Amino acid sequence: MAKESFDKEIQFLRMLVLTSGAFSRQQFAERLGISVHTFDKTIKRLKGIVNTMQQQLPQEQGKEFAEAIRYSYYGSADPMLLFLFRAKSVKESETERLSLLLGAMKEQALTAMELLDICYSGLPAGLPLPDEKTIRSDLKYLEEVGAIKREPGVRPFRYRIAHDLVQELSNDELIDLYDFVDVMANTQVPSVQGYLLRDGLKKHLLRSDGERLATEPFLYKYHYYSRILDEAHLFTLLHAIRHRRTVQFRYFSPKSEKAYTSQNTNPLFERESEGKVHQQLPIKVVYDHQYGRWYLLTNGREGIRKYRMEGMTQIEEGEPVAEHVFESRKKALEDKIRSSWLIDTGWPVTVRARFYNPDPVEPRFNFVKDRVLLQGQWGQIVAEDEQSFVYEITVNGLTEIKPWLRSFGSSCEVLEPAQLRAEMIAEWKEIQSYYEPVRENL
Repeated sequence: MAKESFDKEIQFLRMLVLTSGAFSRQQFAERLGISVHTFDKTIKRLKGIVNTMQQQLPQEQGKEFAEAIRYSYYGSADPMLLFLFRAKSVKESETERLSLLLGAMKEQALTAMELLDICYSGLPAGLPLPDEKTIRSDLKYLEEVGAIKREPGVRPFRYRIAHDLVQELSNDELIDLYDFVDVMANTQVPSVQGYLLRDGLKKHLLRSDGERLATEPFLYKYHYYSRILDEAHLFTLLHAIRHRRTVQFRYFSPKSEKAYTSQNTNPLFERESEGKVHQQLPIKVVYDHQYGRWYLLTNGREGIRKYRMEGMTQIEEGEPVAEHVFESRKKALEDKIRSSWLIDTGWPVTVRARFYNPDPVEPRFNFVKDRVLLQGQWGQIVAEDEQSFVYEITVNGLTEIKPWLRSFGSSCEVLEPAQLRAEMIAEWKEIQSYYEPVRENL
């Protein structure tokens, strides 16, 4: 429910997963582009978030910070995502005030002035008291995120908590809904909203019918952590695209030695920042299922640009552009990537590959053909016999389609172009060499 950026926490969690905690404090700080002191402060703050998250866990699972993302092998993506979103900065006064407002609106619909009176009488001593403008700003924010609803009627408007979902459905219906959300959040993109909805449903069911949730019906043992982390930026960028606004961000390319840099707030300690500031008009967001990566495609004065979302920090919306400008740049981008397997904008080339059917094969269970038809995008089968079929597709460049062809192993033989065939043969020979015996007499 926070309103501030948390780029540093995203990069920290990504590095923690990729390195499994192998870096020292100094190495972590250097890679993040911050001081060791700032790094220690960040860990201290995140540990506090973990402690609040682990209040629901059994005593033996309340482990150290580094264990927070892997206390459950099958559910590792869930606590990591929720931990990340709960780590967003919220002032103590905001936390107390928003909790008080939500608790009051749970019982009955109230006006802004009634809620102001409740804050005056209910906030702990020492916290600043809000004014009417602050309360109305809180109500607008809570309404935008879907936490409360405004009752129909004339002024003064009344607001109540938005809990119709859990109130109108029976426990059996809620459990069915929980199972559906669980499957979708773990198998579809984007998944952030699904994880948060699942967490809310789970807490409600544990309070009312905890025994039936003692065993999770589904287990998931593999997730792309980067996909989940990068979704923190996804909805900001989609909002900018929807409203045709430019965005400004600091970008760290995958080849950069640093993944983040602290903002210079004190001129006495100002230093040159790593990463480059970009101002672009976002047009399209693309997800790469092969590697679990999000990409932002833009089209501005420099032409079409592509950015890995994991390298984007300090994202801010800019001014809107005219609708005809946005539509013309969108059309130019779509024309350029019309034949892209993913986002490649190279020269078009026709790829022909022979796929071999499983042996023995039954028409109903030809998983090779089923997968090609499912994942082959706009390509088509141009020849077929009992043993195999030939698949043909025109794509912009060979780089992006190669991992897909390679994933079929011996069931796929590249026929054309000759360059791709030669590259695939060389790669398979290299892989074969890894499995050759070290000693010659074996």
